[in-house]
Amino acid sequence: MSSQAPASSDALVELRNVTFGYGERVILRDLSLRVPRGKVTALMGASGGGKTTVLRLIGGQQRAQQGEVLVAGQDVGRMDMQQLYAARRRMGMLFQFGALFTDMSVFDNVAFPLREHTDLPDELIRDIVLMKLHAVGLRGARDLMPSQISGGMSRRVALARAIALDPELIMYDEPFAGLDPISLGTAAQLIRQLGDSMGLTTIIVSHDLEETFRLADHVIILGPGSVAAQGTPDEVRASQDPLVHQFVHALPTGPVPFHYPGPSVAQDFGAVGVQQQDGGAS
Repeated sequence: MSSQAPASSDALVELRNVTFGYGERVILRDLSLRVPRGKVTALMGASGGGKTTVLRLIGGQQRAQQGEVLVAGQDVGRMDMQQLYAARRRMGMLFQFGALFTDMSVFDNVAFPLREHTDLPDELIRDIVLMKLHAVGLRGARDLMPSQISGGMSRRVALARAIALDPELIMYDEPFAGLDPISLGTAAQLIRQLGDSMGLTTIIVSHDLEETFRLADHVIILGPGSVAAQGTPDEVRASQDPLVHQFVHALPTGPVPFHYPGPSVAQDFGAVGVQQQDGGAS
């Protein structure tokens, strides 16, 4: 399996020696990775491994404590608010479960980034919104409220909103979570079709291994704060790295432990409790 990341000239997003944590808990340690332009990259790994944190660093919601987070060659961590605001116009983000504004109609949800980031006239905004809704099959739902549509439809409205500004980069955080098989297949097809037709660079964080591997061109598996493996889906699936093997084959035992680190059983329960758990006499 190839362990080489795409060359810098082919990467729209690049993390260089990034370290980030919350308080004393280090999430990413000296992490380096590259996301190739115009491709669908899946960012996967065990829960708590830092996948969503990587998306937040790219979007500027968090700033790396060490290292660089480069988008189109610019370090997001060094941007002031005006520069970050401009950079976000080139990004689209689909949050887990859609995160629509519940007090806005479907139309107004999709129009929101256009109204927030541009001075386009209302007539042009209307046309763009209807085009984006048409692309996800929901032009006829324009006047409905989020409470009036299904979870799968909400996800498609969120996708229309994410592409409203014709971004270079679009990021998906668990786009398949909670979807029935039909909605899941529709979402996957839309992600692929829109990425190809618009020339998007796509990053997907997902635990749905089979669907994501079918969709992705490039897969990155995060280990404890670093890259455990990367390559094509077939290359990653064939990896003999213990952590990657455990993740890809959904094994209950391996480098990712069942128990969260903590005091020993003897410390918490005392010698009597340990003997009882082991079936011994007190």
